Amino acid sequence: MADPYHNNIYHQGDGDSYGTYGQGGQDGYGYQTDYPPQEEDAASDVTEGHDEDDQMYEGEYQGIPHPDEVKAARRAARAKARTAADAISEQEELAEQYEDIMEDCGHGKFQWTLFVVLGLALMADSVECFVVALVLPSAEKDMCLSHAEKGMLGLIVFLGMMFGAFIWGGLADKVGRRKCLIIVLAMNCISAFFSSFAQGYGFFLFFRLFSGIGIGGSVPIVYSYFSEFLQMDKRGEHLSWLCMFWMMGGIYASFTAWGIIPRYGWGFSMGSEFQFHSWRVFVLVCALPAIAAFVGLMFMPESPRFLLENAKHDEAWMILKQVHDTNWRAKGEPERVFTVTQIKTPKTQEDEFIEIQTATGTAFQRWVVRTLTLTKLVIKNVLSLLGRDLRLATLLMAIIWFTMAFSFYGLSVWFPDMIKHLQHEEYESKLKVFHREKVEQFHFNFSLENQVHKEGEYINDKFINIEMKSVKFEDSLFVDCFFENIRSTETIFENCTIRSTVFYDTDLYEEKFVDCTFENVTFLHNKKGCHLDYEEDNDVLIYLVSFLGSLAVLPGNIISALFMDKIGRIKIIGGSMLISAGCTFFLFLSFSQAAIIAWQCLFCGVSVAAWNGIQVITVELYPASKRATAFGVLNAICKLGAILGSSIFASFVGITKVIPILLSFCALVGGGVLALKLPETREKVLL
Repeated sequence: MADPYHNNIYHQGDGDSYGTYGQGGQDGYGYQTDYPPQEEDAASDVTEGHDEDDQMYEGEYQGIPHPDEVKAARRAARAKARTAADAISEQEELAEQYEDIMEDCGHGKFQWTLFVVLGLALMADSVECFVVALVLPSAEKDMCLSHAEKGMLGLIVFLGMMFGAFIWGGLADKVGRRKCLIIVLAMNCISAFFSSFAQGYGFFLFFRLFSGIGIGGSVPIVYSYFSEFLQMDKRGEHLSWLCMFWMMGGIYASFTAWGIIPRYGWGFSMGSEFQFHSWRVFVLVCALPAIAAFVGLMFMPESPRFLLENAKHDEAWMILKQVHDTNWRAKGEPERVFTVTQIKTPKTQEDEFIEIQTATGTAFQRWVVRTLTLTKLVIKNVLSLLGRDLRLATLLMAIIWFTMAFSFYGLSVWFPDMIKHLQHEEYESKLKVFHREKVEQFHFNFSLENQVHKEGEYINDKFINIEMKSVKFEDSLFVDCFFENIRSTETIFENCTIRSTVFYDTDLYEEKFVDCTFENVTFLHNKKGCHLDYEEDNDVLIYLVSFLGSLAVLPGNIISALFMDKIGRIKIIGGSMLISAGCTFFLFLSFSQAAIIAWQCLFCGVSVAAWNGIQVITVELYPASKRATAFGVLNAICKLGAILGSSIFASFVGITKVIPILLSFCALVGGGVLALKLPETREKVLL
């Protein structure tokens, strides 16, 4: 049977070798040091006249080992572990080789540049989760949305992100991390542009769905992509720091919404058919992180680990050399030489099949063959997650992702809905009821708000240039009345009799008259669209809750990043989920808006550590050929949990607090206990 691995040797020009990888040495990897050994008495002219003590490593005085010594000790430990093991798989051998290469490349300027670019992509995903909730108070009036349409608009984004995570996660393992991430960011930018101009509900819904499908793939790709440029001892910490961009996305969305949406003048109109209000400007501004990440990715290379998995060793070697040279030049050591000359890579036959087909047939036939082959490969990769080696880890991770998302997103919707419910209760407590009032020849030139008029009689009255908000006329009589320039919100006429009355330039449509009797009634020049009042409909509390909820995760992010590699992923996940479960019982004390906001901040701050740990361990549990696929599948399950959690929790607002609290508690406890059953991965090389 042919060896599925093959070697490629690289040499520097003029026959000078960079060193060899895979020949000799105790651990099977022949590694040259960064500098050729010198004879005992040899010395450089540059160092002549310098005392040897001047060249001593500064940390030696404090007993701090030299980084090269630490690196050598880690390699020796891994070599000893391989020697102790009865056998080492070829996959593990490749992983050990790649880890050694990344240690030589170091951690520096290249990783920090990629960190910012991928952080912006993660920030774009976060903004997408916030944008609909922040524009909905304005969009529902601008597009006259019903309660069902508002619910679908909030749901459609998560549906798109669920499918996007599944699709793009699978494609990233076959097409490439960088290429897929560029596509999903482009989809998000294009969708944001068109949705901001969409005047109808249907088009706006479609473009938000398309945007969700695009940006939904960013999370699995970003973490898989970045992890493959990190060495083992840096991986947990820096993947956790990357999570902070999700927090920054929430803060960015809240601040820009607060600064833009209430500015009614930041828009324009072209007749009555095309309106571009300030909330549409906000939708455009929300695309800026995705645009910045898209531009930054143009200057970033593909993941060398992906290239090695797909037998593209030449490209992988060039990128690894670029990482090495970029880091050491930035550290002031440009003389360091990239010593790798031989890299063992797995040979993939599936890609050869695709290339054979591309040489024949028409362009359309080649596209069909490539698409079908790619689909089969992705499905095969997804099914392999339930293979013998990965089945238990996949099932445990699926439950943990689902329970965490169910509780977190369910409560994230429940918190602001409870605040709105308390506001509504307070508003209703101030309701004014007028019973059997009789008004004749009166000119109503003041607004009516939060009122109920029962069995009233209005004879020869005028309602001109006023606003009616939360007004109900019940069993009332209107005779010879005149309504002009009326703007109404949640206003209804029920079981009324209306005679010889004119409605001129109003937004009182037929649906606002329930079981009413009309006699000689005229409707002239009815207003189109819905009334949009930015001063009243954009309560600052909407933005404040979003901002505080995002900012509250900062302490949890910092703590998890600092301790991820010290105490391990499992303890971070299990501890955070169990403590979060305990925090849910404080919600029984939520009797005011301030209390709800405080408990929301506490819950978000504690639970974010679990999110960070879950994302780090998901990257580390799966091999490179399945990493993005597994992350995509699990992230799709996460979005399913988010959809179910937000729908179920919202249905109990105003009814009971007990069921949402118990559901979130049970889900978090169950997920936290199962997390303790996962294998610890902080000392494992990335397979």
